[in-house]
This record gives sequence, C-alpha cells and structure tokens, in this order.
Amino acid sequence: MQQNLPDKKAMAEMLDGYGFGRIQSVAEAPQPWSPDTSGRRDVLVAAGRRKYIVRFEAARPEVDLRREVDLQIFLNKNGFPCPQPLPDRNSRHLKSVGDEVVVAYRHIDGRVRNSEDLTTAHIENIGRSLAELHVIGKGYKKGIDSRFSYARVAESYGQIRDRLPPYFKKIKRTFDEEVEYLGGYLEGKLPKGVIHGEMLDEGILLKGERLVGILNFGAACRGKLIYDLACAINAVCFINGEYDLKRFETLISGYEQVRTLSLAEWDAFPNELRFSALRFSIAFLVDLARRPDAEDCLATITEERVGEKNPEAPVTRKMIGFEKYLARLQILRRERDGGMEPLLLAMATGYDYRRYQKVKATTRAAKAAKSS
Repeated sequence: MQQNLPDKKAMAEMLDGYGFGRIQSVAEAPQPWSPDTSGRRDVLVAAGRRKYIVRFEAARPEVDLRREVDLQIFLNKNGFPCPQPLPDRNSRHLKSVGDEVVVAYRHIDGRVRNSEDLTTAHIENIGRSLAELHVIGKGYKKGIDSRFSYARVAESYGQIRDRLPPYFKKIKRTFDEEVEYLGGYLEGKLPKGVIHGEMLDEGILLKGERLVGILNFGAACRGKLIYDLACAINAVCFINGEYDLKRFETLISGYEQVRTLSLAEWDAFPNELRFSALRFSIAFLVDLARRPDAEDCLATITEERVGEKNPEAPVTRKMIGFEKYLARLQILRRERDGGMEPLLLAMATGYDYRRYQKVKATTRAAKAAKSS
C-alpha cells in the first residue's frame, strides 16, 4: 500500500539523537515488516553502512506499544531472533513525533517464503525457534493480557454475526457450532507463558536454510504454549488444501528438540488447532465486515473470485486469509476432506513417555547432585 514518505531531511530531524549517521535513502519497508495494520506505517531507512526500519504508530495506545518493545528488548538480550528496538542517546526506545509514536529497529536481512516453498530444514527451524521463545519467555515476569482469548473471539464474532449477508448461512452455522463447541471443550489448565500469538508464515524471515527473524509481535501475550504451536501448524503444515503429515512431524520434531510437550498438551492439540483456525478466520471476517464496502468484499468471497484483481491489495489479502483459515476449520471439523485423520492419529500417539521420563529422571538427578 502506497504511503506518504518523509524526505531525507525530515527523517534526519525525526531520528536526531539516534546516531545513525547521514540518511542516504528513505523507502517503503518490505511487506513482512509492514503488515496491513490501520494506523501504522513502516519505513526503510539506509544510513551510514546500515539499514533500519522506522515504525510510526498512530492508532495503538503507547502503553501497548511499550509492552511490545519491552518484550522485544528482553528477547534480544536472550538471543532470540526478533526485531531489535534501538535506543537514542538518552536510552529512550519510543519517541513522540506529532501524533505518532516512533520506534527504530535494526533491519534484519532475510526474506519471507510462501508456505509451499518451505524446506524441511525451514520447518524444523520454525519449530525449534518457537520452542526457544517459550523457554526464554519463562524468564519474562511482566504480565501481558491476551487479546485473543476464547471469550474475546466469541464476542468479536457476536458483534458482526447479524450483519453477515444471507448467503453466509452455511458459514454462520459453522461458526455458531464451533463457538458453542469450543466454549465447553477448550482446556484452560495447560502450560502457559509468553507466546507470539500470531505465528503466520508471512512474518518469518529466512536466509538460506536459517531462520533469522520472527516479526510482528503486536499480538504477543501470556497464553497457552500449545495454542502458539497450533497457530504455527495451521500456518506452515497446510499445503494444497490439506494438512501435510510430514510437515507436522518435522515441526513437532524441531519444537521438541528444545521443549517436550506434556500429555495434557497432546490431548488438547485438536481443539487448539480448531480454536486457532476459528480465531484467524473470524479476525479476517471482522476486518472485512467492518469495511464501508463490506457487501462487495463478502460477495467476492462467496463467488470465489478472490485474487482475480490484485493479489497484493490489502483487502484481497484479507479475503484470501479468511478463505484459507475457514478451509482449515472446515477440515478440522470434518466438514470436508483434507488429511485430518492422519493428523489426529499422530496427535493421539505422539506423546513419548520414554522421553518424558528421561527428562524427569535427568531433572531429579540434577537436583540430587545439587543438594549433595
């Protein structure tokens, strides 16, 4: 989406105090850095021998932005590959410029791959990195409330349900039944900690086979770790209209190299996958339903003409996102075929008692050695 960019002189004045050096160029940030978020714009700045991402926030409350920046600072200090907020000479990470709040980040040299182009090494690294986030996050003591709890998702759907057109009858039935089902079957007593909250393939930066950055921490919060893993599975293990068992096993293998899933988490896996698919499909639907041209947008979805005009347009991407996650939900609910049975079997038999017992035995041995 085209945005009004500051010229080099204006950008130099805004960034005065950061010590970046002479501004050489100002351009739109690449898409992974600049999601379709109202009230936000990201600018790529070349200065000296480095590149930076300068983020301008006008919509989000400063307290929310500060929480995100504080978490990113903590994760960077612990070696996690996420955007690094940079301080000015007065050690401030946020700066007010007119009606906007500015945060500067060091640019990460990597690119996003489409899900279908991810290699086995990429998928394993995604699983490992997500587990590292969960383990590192145990040391983060500040509270971050979840914006995407079941109650909030159900409330969001309720606010737009009666505004959906008559031809959404089947889709409404799917959402109605799923909201009612998950209200009774989501398990709350599961391991919790800092989660990314929005693990989508479009926010993962890769360089060769390496994962070099995970972006878009605006939804990060304290929540169920298994839900975060379910989001990653829905993002990278769904290819050509169905779930890919090999990808699922590769992602889990990478994750469990760092953190072993508990039996309770394995048991909760199917419902967490369903909730992830429900949450994202409703989020895309809410964005579309609140637009002034909502009727035309929703008709386009129903008539399956998504992407016919401009696949790079923000509205079109939201349409595609809605259809993608609705398809996942329908498969997880067995409303259509798509590789659900092998996935369920893998989840039902995936818990490795021997590995879990080995971890427990090692922990007990370490405690005994420490006390002796």
